[in-house]
Amino acid sequence: MDSQTLSNEQFLSGGGEMGALMRSMDWSKNPLGPVENWPQSLRTSVSLCLSSTFPILIAWGPETIQIYNDAYRPICGAMHPESMGMNFRVCWESALEVVGDKFTRGQMGEGTYIKDQQMFLFRYGYLEEAFMTFSFAPIRDETGGVGGIFHPITETTDKMLSARRTQVLRDVAALLGKAKTIEAIGVLTTEHHNDFVNDLPFLLFYVLSPDEENAALISAAGLENASQLAVNEINFSDNNRKWPFSEGQSGPLVIDDLNQRFGDFACKPYPEAPNSAVILPIFLSGKDMPYGYIVTGVSARRAMDEEYLGFYTLLANTFSTAVSNVYAYEQEQKRAEALAAIDRSKTAFFSNVSHEFRTPLTLMLGPLEDLQRHAIMEDPQVRETVLATHRNALRLLKLVNNLLDFSRVEAGRVKAAYQPLDLAGLTADLASSFRSIIEKAGMKLIVETPAIELEAFVDIQMWEKIVLNLLSNAFKYTLEGSITLKLEVLGNAVELAVIDTGVGIPEEELSHMFERFHRVENSAGRTHEGSGIGLSLVSELVHLHGGEIKVESILGQGSKFIINMPLGSAHLPQELVYGKDYQASATNLRESFLQEASGLLGNEYTNAAAPKEEPDNLYLGGEEGKVLVVDDNADMRAYLKRLLEPEFTVYTAVNGADALEQLRSLNPDLILSDIMMPVMDGKTLLAKLREREEKNWIPLIFLSARAGEESRIDGLEAGADDYLVKPFSGQELLSKVRAQIKINRVRRSNEQRMRDFVAVATHELKTPLTALSGYVQVIEMKARKSQEQSLTHAAERARHQVIKMSKLVDDLLDVSKLDEGMLHLKPEHFDLNELINETILDVQSTASKHQINYSGNSGLKLSGDRDKIGQVITNLLVNAVKYAPEAPQVDVFTESDGTMLTVGVRDYGIGIKNEDQQHVFKRFYRTDSAHKGFRGFGIGLYLCAEIINRHGGQINLESEPEKGSLFYFKLPIEN
Repeated sequence: MDSQTLSNEQFLSGGGEMGALMRSMDWSKNPLGPVENWPQSLRTSVSLCLSSTFPILIAWGPETIQIYNDAYRPICGAMHPESMGMNFRVCWESALEVVGDKFTRGQMGEGTYIKDQQMFLFRYGYLEEAFMTFSFAPIRDETGGVGGIFHPITETTDKMLSARRTQVLRDVAALLGKAKTIEAIGVLTTEHHNDFVNDLPFLLFYVLSPDEENAALISAAGLENASQLAVNEINFSDNNRKWPFSEGQSGPLVIDDLNQRFGDFACKPYPEAPNSAVILPIFLSGKDMPYGYIVTGVSARRAMDEEYLGFYTLLANTFSTAVSNVYAYEQEQKRAEALAAIDRSKTAFFSNVSHEFRTPLTLMLGPLEDLQRHAIMEDPQVRETVLATHRNALRLLKLVNNLLDFSRVEAGRVKAAYQPLDLAGLTADLASSFRSIIEKAGMKLIVETPAIELEAFVDIQMWEKIVLNLLSNAFKYTLEGSITLKLEVLGNAVELAVIDTGVGIPEEELSHMFERFHRVENSAGRTHEGSGIGLSLVSELVHLHGGEIKVESILGQGSKFIINMPLGSAHLPQELVYGKDYQASATNLRESFLQEASGLLGNEYTNAAAPKEEPDNLYLGGEEGKVLVVDDNADMRAYLKRLLEPEFTVYTAVNGADALEQLRSLNPDLILSDIMMPVMDGKTLLAKLREREEKNWIPLIFLSARAGEESRIDGLEAGADDYLVKPFSGQELLSKVRAQIKINRVRRSNEQRMRDFVAVATHELKTPLTALSGYVQVIEMKARKSQEQSLTHAAERARHQVIKMSKLVDDLLDVSKLDEGMLHLKPEHFDLNELINETILDVQSTASKHQINYSGNSGLKLSGDRDKIGQVITNLLVNAVKYAPEAPQVDVFTESDGTMLTVGVRDYGIGIKNEDQQHVFKRFYRTDSAHKGFRGFGIGLYLCAEIINRHGGQINLESEPEKGSLFYFKLPIEN
């Protein structure tokens, strides 16, 4: 090599591997030409490029021949060494979509800089996603023009992919954190799959069966055009399975032959489909075997590498965490549901206990109260035994009531009724009940309440329980000294304090005093017995009033229970606030508390044995009443029968169904019914009774073990006339039975007198109406002869009104006959078509604005009362005309199926509301239309139904508001 050649290639010296490569190349065959002919500007640029440790490429000349250094060589990938000396636009053709414009601007002398640009490079035999930060700077040649491009570049693919995948993991974790069920994980993954599609072309979620023999598909995302990949169920015993889950139980498993397994398919985001997928096992926390599997596609434009596989491993961990959280949530829900079920079972148990306890308590207390009025009580030994038994039965009742009250409060089933009451007067009255017993015990009762009326919104029954429980508790644990009840107003609140000089409470017990079932052990009171729910119940009732309760005590000196409760009603649920006129039901709480307290002194409570006078039976007017007793308990039926038989004839039934069967032939003056019964309960009996028009007048009293205002209201709202809670006083029951029978007899007597009056009045109206009709006809004839149109018109209107009045009188007379059982049918054979045509002519004559159309079969023969069936058709036509004033068309039709004949009348008027349709055939029922100018007595359709029913037929309607009504009746055809 001569010195000139050596000098020409001096700029290529060094340059590492790329310098050696350039020196070995025959550039004379390249568009750049021999090295010795290269311009100095190119030589200088190449020298700078080769000596730099930063990735640099030089693109020179019109053909943009590229030369690059060792640092740039990795960017070329498998295209090196062929890429050395290649046309830049040819080499990087796949990237020109994003870099071509910038490169061209560089050739025009404008420098550009691009950061973290996504591009797709064909450098390893496939289009590969990559990210680059680069610039294009023009290189001036000796002419001053742009001879080439200086192209420094840094590949940021690893950084960008890492950031994107980290964001995917973060977003997936946040998304799946919202899931509350396994199915929700699948739904959320599918809905948001497009956000992750670059790294997860498709994603399948499978869950193993409990026996771990099958895996069921939960969700499939990204496979809209590749449904063959979404195998619904994978059976592990199938050797030809598509997804080999059993081989991927310990960690990620890469599948590289998707085309062979599933054939051709396509999925986002690229035109080419992935050929690889990864199976990822999903584990529950603390479990060694997979709970399920994630199958996710590998990007068609990123080869699997260590970083990609690490991303999938983290993705599996994210799903495992989500599944574990959902599983934990579901287990927690199951535990909560189990606790709720236990709570419901407990409430149901308490409810059943109520029924089971109250019925025998009734059978104990009733006879004991009767026995106390008997002469046998004069024997001191018998008297002491009976009174002790009665006292303990009342104590048992009090315990049952407390237990049930607490269970209802805890279950949220208490319906309070807050009303404004004089709290000072009520509280003083309750406290005074204990005065005699406290004084008998050698102590003082001090009551301090405001002298003026103190209005507060309280539930009277709850307040009774609060005050009586606190006084009873103070009496139990105070052996000497005094008990003070103090009520005062403090700002916008009222404070009730019950202070005693009793045994006191240990300091360590104070924080537990309002916990249910808590009892202070070894306390020196009058008794160690108790359920431990009295104070807990008081606390719950105070909280229902928006108040607070606390206790202060010094052992050996006494205790002070303090209740603070807001005045007014703003703090209370407004739907439960009532006015002063609200009638809350009375309770017999005082007697049970006082009986218990007297038992602690060994004294009898005198009011319990006070004889009660028997009211006379004169109210029955000499007629013995009939009472039907319905109860599934044989002892209760026997007791009620024994209690009622001195005054009434008593019938018994074992359940509602038995009672309904007896009511076919029995018309009792009153029904006494239990609520909870087998076969048919009391509420169902009441509902079916009220559906029967001939029986719905019978009063019914519920006897129920369900205590509480809400149960009483529920029973009365169901339609009962009264509600009595077991156990009840025999005299109270007799009083209610007498009152209901008396009220009902007076009511029915008044109804009978009214029917008699209607019958007489209608008969009396017929005579003047007949005369009036004759006079109107005479006037009408004379008016026509005199051709006075105004008089003729007035006479016609008068005649129409007389006809209308006559029809109303006839209807009232028929109702009266129905009530007296005197409406008899006169069957005959007649032509139905002829009757319908006659009726249409009659109605049409008074309805000139309407057109009544009839379509029917000829030769329709019927056997029945022709006049009465004509009356039905007339009523239906008149109604159709009346309730369709703006729709002049009325259609009448007949149909026959060989056994039944149907007659229908359709109008296109105002229609009938759905809630009114079931009532329109009831006597005196009038819809809202009666208040809009459509007047009537509400007896026309009632008569229609009665007449059709007596012919063995049925009448129905179909109607839609503002679109009209169809009334039709069916009658049997006589052979």
